[in-house]
Parts: sequence; C-alpha cells; structure tokens
Amino acid sequence: MNLQQYFPVLLFIVVATVIGFALLSAGRLLGPHRPYDEKLSQYECGFEAFSDSRMKFDVRYYLVAILFIMFDLEIAFLFPWAIANGTIGMVGFWTVLVFLAILTVGFIYEWKKGALDWE
Repeated sequence: MNLQQYFPVLLFIVVATVIGFALLSAGRLLGPHRPYDEKLSQYECGFEAFSDSRMKFDVRYYLVAILFIMFDLEIAFLFPWAIANGTIGMVGFWTVLVFLAILTVGFIYEWKKGALDWE
C-alpha cells in the first residue's frame, strides 16, 4: 500500500485545523467581550433555568426538536439516492417516490395535528 496517496488528505486535515484555530483565536482576541446575565443564560431548554427544579415545563419545545431531527434525518437519506440516481434504475426511482410519499403524509399529519404550532 502506497501511503503517499493519503498525503493530500493529511494536508487537508492539517490546513483545515490550522485555519479553524486561527479563526477561533482571531475571534477571541478581536471580538468584544461584554457579558451580561441575559447573554449568559441558558436558552436551549425552552424554559428559564434559574427557577425551581420541580416546576412544570412545556414539552412542545422537545416535540418540535424531535420532529425536526426526525425529518432532517429522513431527508438525509435522499443524498445517497441523488448520487446513485443514474445507476439504480426505475426500481430505485419508484422506491424513493414511495419514501417521499410516506414522508409527505407524515408531514401533513404532523401539520394538521398542530405539532408545529408554537403559541
């Protein structure tokens, strides 16, 4: 096995790492640093994090997040199909159409049930 074939890949990884660290360092050195309470608060959980731990919280945030991940992953299954579209023939084409039909029915059901409404 000739390891010289992998030199461009190693070079790409090294250059990408150096550029990444350079950009992060430049942002840290040149960017303003003015923290305040609201900026430093937790916002990913969908509710205020600095109150009683036994409080009730809205599960709609988690529902929307799970539905987003589910549909995002299903769409990711289309990329291999798009690359192999010329070689899979009509069977692959009709299989993907059935997949998209099921995905569309699921999305319409989710929409009609109001799972995407944020009130």
